[in-house]
Amino acid sequence: QVRLVESGGGLVQAGGSLSLSCAASGRPVGNYYVGWFRQAPGKEREVVGAISWSGLRTYYVDSVKGRFNISRDNARDTVTLQMNSLKPEDTGIYYCAAKTGSGWTDGYDYWGQGTQVTVSS
Repeated sequence: QVRLVESGGGLVQAGGSLSLSCAASGRPVGNYYVGWFRQAPGKEREVVGAISWSGLRTYYVDSVKGRFNISRDNARDTVTLQMNSLKPEDTGIYYCAAKTGSGWTDGYDYWGQGTQVTVSS
């Protein structure tokens, strides 16, 4: 099975940027769709976006379209979430997740431990 580790979270002011990385080990990340999710305090976890095996296709939830970008480097077994123009409502724990099948928002089998993102106003 694949193991996922997120990094790159932190505290940033509104309007700033952060880049989160998801490092995979155990199996090549190219075998998996990878999604990014977040969970704000007191709220349910929600999908932020996802990327297909090859990276040619991506999906984003409406609230982050035009601000977030997901990319992958299968040779390095990493997937990156670039977050720009951050807003306080982007605050939460961010998780990467992987699945062998297609589809954007559900059915993920493997999860990282999460990284905290805090956006101050």
